[in-house]
Amino acid sequence: MRSIITLILFIFTLGFLNAQPLNRSTVADMLNTAEEQYERRDYYNALEWYEKAYAEEKDLNIAYKIAMLNEQLRDYRKAERSWKRIVNKRSRKTPNPFMPAARFNYARMLKMNGKYSEARSEFQLYISEAEDPNMINKAKTELIGCEMGREMDEVSGLKIENAGKKINTKYSEYSPYLASENEMYFTAIQADDVIVVEEAEDDFHSRAFVARKDGDNWGKASPLGTNINREGYHIGNLSITKDGSRMYFTRALLDGNELGESKIYYSDKGNNGWGPANEVQGVNGDYLAKQPVVGELFGSEVLFFVSNMDGGYGGFDIYYSTRRGDTYAPPVNLGDVINTAGNEETPFYLNGTLYISSDGHPGLGGFDIFSSDWNGSNWSKPTNLGKGYNSPQDDLYFTIDAEGYNGLLVSNREGTRSAHGRTCCNDIWTVEKQKVILDLLATVYDDKKEALSGATVQLVQMFENTPGETKQNTKDKANVFSFPLDRETPYIVIATREGYYPDTLAFNTTGTNKTKTFEQQFYLKPLPVEDVYETYTIDQPIELENIFYDFDDDKILPSAEQDLTVLFELMNKYEDMVIELGSHTDAQGATGYNRRLSQRRANSAKNWLTEKGIDPSRITSVGYGESQIRNHCTNGKKCSDEEHRYNRRTEFKIVAGPTSIQIEKTRLKKKISN
Repeated sequence: MRSIITLILFIFTLGFLNAQPLNRSTVADMLNTAEEQYERRDYYNALEWYEKAYAEEKDLNIAYKIAMLNEQLRDYRKAERSWKRIVNKRSRKTPNPFMPAARFNYARMLKMNGKYSEARSEFQLYISEAEDPNMINKAKTELIGCEMGREMDEVSGLKIENAGKKINTKYSEYSPYLASENEMYFTAIQADDVIVVEEAEDDFHSRAFVARKDGDNWGKASPLGTNINREGYHIGNLSITKDGSRMYFTRALLDGNELGESKIYYSDKGNNGWGPANEVQGVNGDYLAKQPVVGELFGSEVLFFVSNMDGGYGGFDIYYSTRRGDTYAPPVNLGDVINTAGNEETPFYLNGTLYISSDGHPGLGGFDIFSSDWNGSNWSKPTNLGKGYNSPQDDLYFTIDAEGYNGLLVSNREGTRSAHGRTCCNDIWTVEKQKVILDLLATVYDDKKEALSGATVQLVQMFENTPGETKQNTKDKANVFSFPLDRETPYIVIATREGYYPDTLAFNTTGTNKTKTFEQQFYLKPLPVEDVYETYTIDQPIELENIFYDFDDDKILPSAEQDLTVLFELMNKYEDMVIELGSHTDAQGATGYNRRLSQRRANSAKNWLTEKGIDPSRITSVGYGESQIRNHCTNGKKCSDEEHRYNRRTEFKIVAGPTSIQIEKTRLKKKISN
């Protein structure tokens, strides 16, 4: 898919057809002709011959080429059907050689046709079948996009309309730029009929145009002069500086239907219009450089642009180069917050915000439009602009005026005029945000700034500190919430999620007289995991729960060694710890005898430890006899042996050394208060 996408994102889908007779031929002849056309990158004619061959011979290899070509030509409906045909092909004798990759492509076409639930199921199946970890990660990203498509709300107060037939033809239009409210620059071939190269008398290269408003609508576009439009070159990717004095653009050469060379140029505007074109020094090289736009970083003017130079993160990345007079510093990659393993394209910078299109960040379709804010040292994680700005198809070249009300974008969404299918080619669309529309865009993250799904966001109106109307939404698979807002109203927003502390923010729409999206980010901290340790302090008795004794006996039972081992480990861990070992009897027998018995029992426990190597001076053994009975079984009371045994125990407490120690809860189960 990359070959045609490279071209599409540069300027247009060519679709230059070469006239070929479609007389009756053998399947072999049809395939030979198809291969010849494909090698010439004449994909439309190649597809037609492959389809004729498949009609005669239902071969899976031919079906695969048809599916690939339909996808390359961005006929997503036919591509969906073509991939489905391959995915559903079953044979007991011969395994399908195109699986599971064909399922990934089928799922993508479902998604780009807006069938998010079906696409989700296919991506889940692909993940269960695939082995390539990189492709599995891509599928997981696509899955997130499917959930966004299912749950994301339409952006309120937004109107997206086709710029009209005087601007858009059946071929693609690209890189629109609003020089003013009434003046637009863009690039295109401007043709409504299929171009047959051998018969074309007019120039079929992409050129730069300017159009002006005719009342409320855009009027017919006029090509710029030869200082910009150079014969034999495709002109693309226009942008103009804020003061209108300089234009940046690209001149490109094609290799067949693919972009073979692309370099960035500029032209300064004088009294007689745009001056001669000059190659931008410092940004061009042995790679494709395109889509230049001026911005600002670290207090200096920079040129953002797109390139596939070595060292990037994916196919195309966004770079910047700092202006140094008439030259530019070596390009710098914007980093992995912005760039992904996919493609990042069509940057536009305005007042600290960078707008990009990407197919690597989770989105609603192929390329979605995102925004990222610069805080003086770092870019924020790109935010999807939402439904309306983005469609299930490709959405690129977003620009907006300084007030944020009117702009342009390029898309092949439904309603586009196309030379082939419904979505092959791009049109320019106008963007109008309704004035004085207020909304809240709340995004929920965890404390590591990762997207946190499954949260609930409440929007509460406050009147004289009293809660009023409350709106609530829960997103099981997404982390972005949108709410319409009233003017002159204070609000409290509460974000919650099970297992996390809640977060609350307050804001006020009072005095807001322009359309505004109040962006609020919530960073929820996870609740602490239950502590696996208990802390014991000096002079606090700690029961060695398993050290019990048989009646009238001071021998250490085998079950006691578990707790004595814990105590032995503690004595080694806290080398300066001095303890008192206290032993207790039940109330059976004479008081004096019980005191002596408990002393022998304490000595037995001490001897066990000293025989393991513990210094005897660190242990004082004390027999308490029956002086500290823990239940009702005092002298004269009738009790069971188990009830009496509960009083026959050994405890220890710290008398010197550390003021506190930690013991795993699973090792000792009880502590006894004084």
